[in-house]
Amino acid sequence: MADAVKTEGDALLRVTNASDVGASMQRRSFLKGAAAAGAAVSIAGRALAQGEIGYWSKDLPNDKLVDMYRTIVRIRWHERTMADKMASDPNYRGYNHFYAGQEAIASGVCAALNNSGGVMQADLVYSTHRPTGHAIAKGVDMKKMAAENEFKATGLNGGYGGEMHLSDPEVGFIGADGMIGPGPVIATGSALAIKARGSKQVVVNFGGDGTYATPHFHGTLNNAALLKLPFIYVLENNLYHQYAHYSYSCPMKDIAEAAAPYGIPGVVVDGQDVFQVYNAAKTAVERARRGEGPTLIEAKTYRYYNHWGAPGVKPGELGAFGYDPLAITSFRPEREVRAWMQRDPVNIARDTLINWGVFDRARADQIEAAAKQEAIEAFQWAAAQPNCKEDGALSRVFASGEPVPARQFG
Repeated sequence: MADAVKTEGDALLRVTNASDVGASMQRRSFLKGAAAAGAAVSIAGRALAQGEIGYWSKDLPNDKLVDMYRTIVRIRWHERTMADKMASDPNYRGYNHFYAGQEAIASGVCAALNNSGGVMQADLVYSTHRPTGHAIAKGVDMKKMAAENEFKATGLNGGYGGEMHLSDPEVGFIGADGMIGPGPVIATGSALAIKARGSKQVVVNFGGDGTYATPHFHGTLNNAALLKLPFIYVLENNLYHQYAHYSYSCPMKDIAEAAAPYGIPGVVVDGQDVFQVYNAAKTAVERARRGEGPTLIEAKTYRYYNHWGAPGVKPGELGAFGYDPLAITSFRPEREVRAWMQRDPVNIARDTLINWGVFDRARADQIEAAAKQEAIEAFQWAAAQPNCKEDGALSRVFASGEPVPARQFG
């Protein structure tokens, strides 16, 4: 039986001394013990008591668990490769917001979704201006995404969307949103359409901690609760919206408490632990499919790079440190960054699966090496693609007819 340790203040879960890890029942016993020890659970909603039916990542087949780890390292190496390109390649044309450090959230949530069948069958995901991790976890093609981020003609959206407007409806990734806030309003529109036609799809909106202070956040929760929409708001609290700590715009320590006035579950999870994230997401997904309405999930996490771009990045090294000229000052203490990096989602997922007997370190290293090579090849392929045409964007503005520059600029 593994020991669970609750870190005071943020309910972070660590796993140690796992033994006899192969059996599903022992996996279940571990999580029951962890819940009893105080792992992060529902804040505004209700926690599962021991003995109740729940969704436990420890009961998943080994191949599903391995796939969750593979998704995490694919995101990690995509982000690291992209950061290296932005810091060292003068020809790189991307404008990027990095997801490194938050990989467990996208991976855990999307593992609980149906990711095939197009917009009429797949569960739908709406993303933020930091979308690449969500896109990879949902099944977006990495090469085409890398090309889109460099505004290439063979990119996902012909090179006209770029990072902050990535979209691939074929896998249910409806798109990123370059503005802070409106995404969930659009997402609940999709949820209403799904409810109206009676399909069992679910809509997930990823948002940052800064969205709490927007009217879109509260209007979304209010309408989703009133209409019992199949909607899940996953709030990735990485402590900082752009360069300001979230406490400057939110009076609560746990933003999930905002769910209480709307009478819906508000759940806090350790966003560094993919298995906690999966458990919370799966519970919320099945609740939504049953017609019981929305859930707000707050995942406590941290981003390893600055708000955007490559300030403080050294090629070949993970993370950004020191002065950010756009922030005027170094807005995050370096010790804080390094402390969060000690609870790395890649390490937690790998070490937990080794403890559970799912794979050994050699197999984990093989999976990570393959993910690194995939990312390198994706960016190499993207760099060799033709740029989109400057005047081609005008053809995407109007529903029909030839583009007329005067209508755009006159």
